[in-house]
Amino acid sequence: MIMLTNERIRKIFRESEALMNGHFLLTSGRHSDRYMQCARIFQYPWLAEELFRDLADKMSVPKVDVVIGPAIGGILPAYEMGRQLRAKSIFTERENGAMTLRRGFVLPAGARALITEDVVTTGGSVMEVMDLIKKHGAFVAGIGALVDRSNGKVDFGVPFASVVSLGIKSWPPEKCPMCRNHSPLVQPGSRKP
Repeated sequence: MIMLTNERIRKIFRESEALMNGHFLLTSGRHSDRYMQCARIFQYPWLAEELFRDLADKMSVPKVDVVIGPAIGGILPAYEMGRQLRAKSIFTERENGAMTLRRGFVLPAGARALITEDVVTTGGSVMEVMDLIKKHGAFVAGIGALVDRSNGKVDFGVPFASVVSLGIKSWPPEKCPMCRNHSPLVQPGSRKP
């Protein structure tokens, strides 16, 4: 098990142009001057493989039956983590605003599920998937993310690991310094707040 150095991780995020600067509306409804567009990493499968090999090595989860990704942002992370762990990979979708399993995906009762996400900020999407897993009678074995944007502040009550933990600031709209400067607001995510 060889962990990636912080220097190598930063280089991957730079090369893939995943870390963006500007004025962004986050899924949580908060605003930020930096945004992690992890989808850009998946343009380079060899870089994604390197990052997820590192994440798989960091996970202290014994047996995993299925890796599950929350909605659009979690599809490719769940796929690559499933490949690394040699586990089944599925993803959730929003239907009438709620996370659901579609496309014939099944989560058997008693299965050990690992949630894998691109970026965790408040943990809202992950918690929705945790609830879905429990409703199916399955067990949340742990959570993995490329980026922990909460800088270690989110506690899911299960093992959680990330490739990198960043303290990227965010503000409620009424306290956003970019709004006060009338900077154009961009909504890069797939989900509307």
